[in-house]
Amino acid sequence: MDRGLNIMMVRAVLDGVPSCPLPEGFSIRRYRPGDEKVWTRIWTAAELFGSVGPETFAREFGDRADLLPERQLYLCDAAGHEVGTAAAWFGRSDIDPEAGLVHWVAVVPEMQGRGLAKPLMSAVLVRLRELGYRRAYLITQEARVAAVNLYLRFGFLPEVRDEAEGAAWRRVRERLAGSPLDDLTFEDPA
Repeated sequence: MDRGLNIMMVRAVLDGVPSCPLPEGFSIRRYRPGDEKVWTRIWTAAELFGSVGPETFAREFGDRADLLPERQLYLCDAAGHEVGTAAAWFGRSDIDPEAGLVHWVAVVPEMQGRGLAKPLMSAVLVRLRELGYRRAYLITQEARVAAVNLYLRFGFLPEVRDEAEGAAWRRVRERLAGSPLDDLTFEDPA
């Protein structure tokens, strides 16, 4: 399956984050030493478009691993098993120095479709605000239509950086008829 282009979404403010309670028995905890294996297990199960391994974790988080306890979240089921993850990560200064990055959001397939990503997204956005960020952004792929729909519900909007991304967003809009994308145009910003 082709993931399509990487596309960016931006949430202009971190005020008014939707509050989404966890289902009974579920909890969210922060990173603990050794969670690299947990993260890899979750992402190996959830990733549809390629392979994820320990080297992925090291590449994405290794240079700031000391800060993972402040920034990486795990969604746990009633038995305490980790079934999802998301990170309130560092944004790139060339994108927006006041925006944090919602990074590597995943829920294992057997738990998808139960609304569990909503409280995880709420928690990661609140954490970004607690860390002092004023805005948030994320990078996803055009094929991840369910994720894009979730992000739209959390106030993220498309950020079109070039014509290829504009075309990708038009394709996403076709697949998400009846969404906030219906009212948007996707022109090359140049």
